[in-house]
Amino acid sequence: MPNIEALLSYFNGLVWGPPMLALLLGTHIFLTLRLKFVQRHVGKGIRLSVSKKDEKARGDVSPMGSLMTALAATIGTGNIIGVATAVSIGGPGAVFWLWITGLFGMATKYSEALLSVKYRTVSKTGEMAGGPMYVLERGLKMKWLAVIFAVLTSIAAFGIGCTVQANSIACLMKDTFAVDHSVTGAVLAVLAAAVILGGIKSIAKVCSFLVPFMAIFYISGCLVILAVGIASIPATIWLIITSAFTTHGMIGGFAGASWLMAMRYGVARGLFSNESGMGSAPIAAAASRARNPVRQALVSSTGTFWDTVVVCLITGLVLVNTGVWQKGLAAPLLTSAAFGSVHGIGPVVLTVALLTFVYSTLIGWSYYGEKAIEYLGGHKLIFPYRALWCIMVYFGSVFSLSFVWDAADIANGLMALPNLVSLLLLSGIIVKETRYYLWENRLDEEGS
Repeated sequence: MPNIEALLSYFNGLVWGPPMLALLLGTHIFLTLRLKFVQRHVGKGIRLSVSKKDEKARGDVSPMGSLMTALAATIGTGNIIGVATAVSIGGPGAVFWLWITGLFGMATKYSEALLSVKYRTVSKTGEMAGGPMYVLERGLKMKWLAVIFAVLTSIAAFGIGCTVQANSIACLMKDTFAVDHSVTGAVLAVLAAAVILGGIKSIAKVCSFLVPFMAIFYISGCLVILAVGIASIPATIWLIITSAFTTHGMIGGFAGASWLMAMRYGVARGLFSNESGMGSAPIAAAASRARNPVRQALVSSTGTFWDTVVVCLITGLVLVNTGVWQKGLAAPLLTSAAFGSVHGIGPVVLTVALLTFVYSTLIGWSYYGEKAIEYLGGHKLIFPYRALWCIMVYFGSVFSLSFVWDAADIANGLMALPNLVSLLLLSGIIVKETRYYLWENRLDEEGS
């Protein structure tokens, strides 16, 4: 097992090395420029996400339901522990680069959602089916690459989206409340089954309640913590900005830390957190009741805005403003110390946030894996897959899964490659659709 873990760790480093980060960030910048900074329409996307039901639109769930499902899978431990990892290694400047990555990533999230809706199809059961696999098959005639994407998605889903999430909740419950892993696993499996067995409509309904609650609760808690140290917030913001472009003269682990380290780890955690370019979120976007591809693309782009530009940023402010980042602590301890600096409120906010963030990721990713399996083997595999997912939730809670993290990270990273191929090769289609519906003010028209 140690040899297997070492091998997986090595390949994980290769997959998530500088070439992958450069490809993802490069795609973000390329699409931002081609789409004339589509991020400036984020307000329009937010308004569309909360608009009333559109009777003329086709789809299974509302734009809000689709967005909440995607956010459920996206907002997770990366928004808390991931940000802490960036700060613990790259210093305060990592928060700036993480934020910039989210800002540019909105263009990629917009683009992959647009293609997913444009090339979606209706399954034999009458439900919408879409995502990068259908874009690759129908848009680029690359079914072989579509199959590879679907296989990687199904693997990543059972890893990062299921077992490791269940294990995270079980460990948290054990450490915080002394609840046995088997008890947490049994309860979690039942809670997962109650939602997942109902399909996308059930998942979207639960996520539409859970995601706003957990986001508002977490952000409110963070604002209370920041209010305690409000006098130092201007200095904190200035430190984050200057540290993004200068070398640290700090003591301990930050001695000589360069702005390149801040950039590297800020970009890496930002890309991993918001999943822009991974190809996961557009699977949920395809189920939306969308009159045309651009309307849903605008809604989906707000997912990266909420996940990284808002939630990750406020986490970073808490970590830096409390001052605990200077103690040289590892990411989990850094997070605990930062939130523990405000007794009573901080630990409660952190515990509730981690529990809800992880659970939402678990049910959100189940839909991604389900659609990948459906693409590979048809509708008959959906119910067995859902049942297996719930069983794996239990086993994930009970057994140690340290090596699964690396395996899941590898599959998650490799998912991005076929998706980025479709985004780059079909960027002309993305611009054409954007010009017609957005730039020429035809958002109310129905798509072809």
